[in-house]
Amino acid sequence: VGVAPLARDSGSMRGTRSIWGGRASVRQALYMGALVAVRFNPHMRTFYQRLRAQGKVAKVALVAAMRKLLVILNAKMRDQMAAAAAT
Repeated sequence: VGVAPLARDSGSMRGTRSIWGGRASVRQALYMGALVAVRFNPHMRTFYQRLRAQGKVAKVALVAAMRKLLVILNAKMRDQMAAAAAT
């Protein structure tokens, strides 16, 4: 999906990490989903606010919420597939 922070360092130069690669359409859908989740889902809101309180930039905290949302969605799909295979 391309939400892992990747470094573009060279020699002694250390820059900020950025996300890139993966499928842009999935990343865009995750962005909107994470934006809604940090506003209305209590668990994701707490996660986002904790990151912001630690001094993370808003966009960095939102990308972390995107990644967390992706992990949750993958786990739900895995469990749904396992339940379907069991029946």
